[in-house]
Amino acid sequence: MGKKGASTGLKRKPAPRSWPIHRKEFVWTVRPSPGPHSLDNCLPLAIILREILEFARTRKESKAIVSSGKVYVDGKIRWEDDFPVGLMDVLSITDVDKCFRILPSKKGLILHPINQEEAKFKLCRIENKTVVKNGHIQLNLHDGSNILIKTSESETSQGNVYKTFDTLKISLPEREILEHVKMKEGNFAIITGGKNIGNYGKIVEIEKAEGKKRRHTLVKIEDEKGNTYQTVLNFVFAIGEDKPLITLPEAS
Repeated sequence: MGKKGASTGLKRKPAPRSWPIHRKEFVWTVRPSPGPHSLDNCLPLAIILREILEFARTRKESKAIVSSGKVYVDGKIRWEDDFPVGLMDVLSITDVDKCFRILPSKKGLILHPINQEEAKFKLCRIENKTVVKNGHIQLNLHDGSNILIKTSESETSQGNVYKTFDTLKISLPEREILEHVKMKEGNFAIITGGKNIGNYGKIVEIEKAEGKKRRHTLVKIEDEKGNTYQTVLNFVFAIGEDKPLITLPEAS
């Protein structure tokens, strides 16, 4: 019989380079289950508990921790140790009273410690928007989730407020919109890809190019030290207007 479905195993050598694992110590590692983030843009819970936080020494121990119901991602209990955790996700472990936000850095994705108050919300970037039944607008977010904006004929302008690449501050676990940050010059943003990944600062210029896909337009960001970084809009994540809505690691 032919093979059915995708591979469930993953060897350490071809695993994403951003994962903090030893490449030659063992043959196999944990393949994340299909979920809200792609293989290259996530960390499985088992890798976080075993290699990063060192709460477990083996896969069996990491499974025991997760199956105890003490591990939350975005305010929901996760029961599988291969669940993929990605950009801006909030990880909470009740037994040790610790919370983390997944942020980009030069080494890939990192766990940034946050307090209990900040763990009550996350930031999501709008990747696309579509009109669905009854004229309602569905916002497609970067973490694979959707938010439905219910608008009547007299309130259609409400849905037009939200543009692609804007950021929403969303409560956890209710997933209600608390704040809306536009992708515009003067706002704070963090770079999520490319050679300048992890750098953050104010958006000083967004290229206005005719006949060019918007996600490929160039954006200039200046940090508090006066350093300027240039990247494409696809790698820019707005995080606040007057100041960042989230705490960030110290700039290197």
